[in-house]
Amino acid sequence: MLYEMRTYQVVPGQLGRLNERFATVTLDYFAKHGIVPVAFWTDLVGVSNRLTYIVRYDDLAHRERAWTAFMTDPERLAVFAETEKDGPIVQRIENRLLSPTDYSPLP
Repeated sequence: MLYEMRTYQVVPGQLGRLNERFATVTLDYFAKHGIVPVAFWTDLVGVSNRLTYIVRYDDLAHRERAWTAFMTDPERLAVFAETEKDGPIVQRIENRLLSPTDYSPLP
């Protein structure tokens, strides 16, 4: 199993728009392309314009296939462009690919 942790630095004042896009658009495209969400977080204390989430893949090859399909999906690209017609939502994205240890309680 492979996990990817992604952290989005959001344009100030746009976290609500990003959360709405995940809830109403992004999750459907994740499902379409085989990206399995584990959890999503916003910071309770600290940075107020950040969204962090973790998704799961079977292995690195699964991640490459699924993420490439998601990123190049013309329908998704059009919908995302529409959600940003009033300006960008995300300033910067950081990601890390994580492999659980043998003693990790994760599946």
